[in-house]
Amino acid sequence: MRFMTIQDDYSKITAASQRIAPYVRRTTVLVSLKLNEALATRVWLKCEHLQHTGAFKFRGACNALLQLSEEQRARGVYTVSSGNHGAALAAAGQQLGVKVRVGVAANASEFKRDNMARYDAELITIDPGMAAREAFVAAQKPTGREFIPPYNHEHIWQGQGTAAHELMLEQPDLDCVVAPLGGGGLLSGTATAAKANGVPKVYGVEPELAADGQASFRTGVLQPAMPPMSVCDGLLTSVGDKTFAIIQQRVDDILLVTDSEALAAQKLVFELTEQWIEPSSATVIAAIQRYPELFAGQRIGVIISGGNLAR
Repeated sequence: MRFMTIQDDYSKITAASQRIAPYVRRTTVLVSLKLNEALATRVWLKCEHLQHTGAFKFRGACNALLQLSEEQRARGVYTVSSGNHGAALAAAGQQLGVKVRVGVAANASEFKRDNMARYDAELITIDPGMAAREAFVAAQKPTGREFIPPYNHEHIWQGQGTAAHELMLEQPDLDCVVAPLGGGGLLSGTATAAKANGVPKVYGVEPELAADGQASFRTGVLQPAMPPMSVCDGLLTSVGDKTFAIIQQRVDDILLVTDSEALAAQKLVFELTEQWIEPSSATVIAAIQRYPELFAGQRIGVIISGGNLAR
């Protein structure tokens, strides 16, 4: 059971923001009149697809590595990733002199594998699915390397929450904030920053083909990840127990969209803003379109989580 208050947790996010400031990019908050008209609302896009390595993951990776001891950094770290976390950790490790090993699923996109290799990550191919991820993690424990999980760790989600923190500083007067849901690192950090700043509603969004997050949220019991079938490859993982506890307390609902809706939203964003984002990121725009009863006429903060895909 967690006993930290929202303000206690938010203080960790603001501390993380100061800690990682020399390394991360303070990304643009974009407003598009054309997109607002198409969505029948007002949207502020926190453009984490413009972050180093093309995704918000760089924030959590930096925050986690910066809190390791010199001895831990010298031994190196490892993780499992479909691409964005692995690339972020490798890039942060490159800056801080930390060797990074990544277990990457055989079906990960070639673009994301190349992105990880670009930052000198040691890539070890594993089978898709959570069982293979857990086996890889277990096999690495005797190496002495520190495990840096993609989402289920306080240093990770506190780092991810710095994106919403920056959004709040730039546009504090919002009716709701929306973020994608995969493992829950981004959403738990976003919800903490938003609710600490008085935002009334926070929503997570995931694809219908990976709806374990909504099922977990509505039943109160963590559900296993569904088979990896969605095009939203950044969201194909189960929610972590640590992030789930925060999501239960601070998120108002988890919304679903179809893959076709996410792809249509991706196209819409490119046509109206010239920003190229991942389908995983586009789920939030798709949700605004699908649920007008929640979003029409609202002032909405949106975390655009990443843009790592071949064009």
